[in-house]
Amino acid sequence: MTQHAVVTGTSSGIGKAIAAKLLDDGWAVTGLSRTESSLVGKFAWLQADLSDPESLPDVLAGLEPADALVHAAGFQRTAHIGSLDPAALAGMFTVHVAAASVLANELVPSMPDGGRIVLLGSRTSTGMPGKSHYAATKAALMGLGRTWAQELAPRGITVNVLSPGPTDTPMLNDPGRAATPVKLPALGALVDPEDVAALAAFLLGPHGKSITGQNYVICGGASL
Repeated sequence: MTQHAVVTGTSSGIGKAIAAKLLDDGWAVTGLSRTESSLVGKFAWLQADLSDPESLPDVLAGLEPADALVHAAGFQRTAHIGSLDPAALAGMFTVHVAAASVLANELVPSMPDGGRIVLLGSRTSTGMPGKSHYAATKAALMGLGRTWAQELAPRGITVNVLSPGPTDTPMLNDPGRAATPVKLPALGALVDPEDVAALAAFLLGPHGKSITGQNYVICGGASL
């Protein structure tokens, strides 16, 4: 039987790479994003605004039960102390954390036992100059994920966090993160989104059944 994954942020970057990998592996994927996604395979796109979590239950209404949820949508605003913008913090928290909560609330009750949840964090969640607000919202996903892992363990549903370092995605060119120029990690190259997708696919697959409540840093050596 074909497994069904709901993946956010499928219009570009890591979300698109994860959706493409799952499709290659034979999954059916429902993509949620503001901008239309076009992928090959058993793919359906639903327009969704993750910055408006209260709108998500209507978007998801009538959707087939999901065997997996991947929350990859996100954005980054950077600033140092003295220039911090509370609105930027609120916006990132809404997309990264509040949207994840609504999605799980809607999808997990009907998720089959043995299902999977993967949340996209960031290696900066432990702290990075100029990224305090972004780091705080990604660190919140750690607490969210580990708590859900404990709650859902009796159902065999695993919950894990992937925390990439500087990844070769359009986000790197976002003017909103201009305060923190990209630095190449120790291995000399940006993280490949397909490498993140490969690890996500493993955690979502049959051999991910014994792994839950964990955080995987994929940073090209940036955290060395």
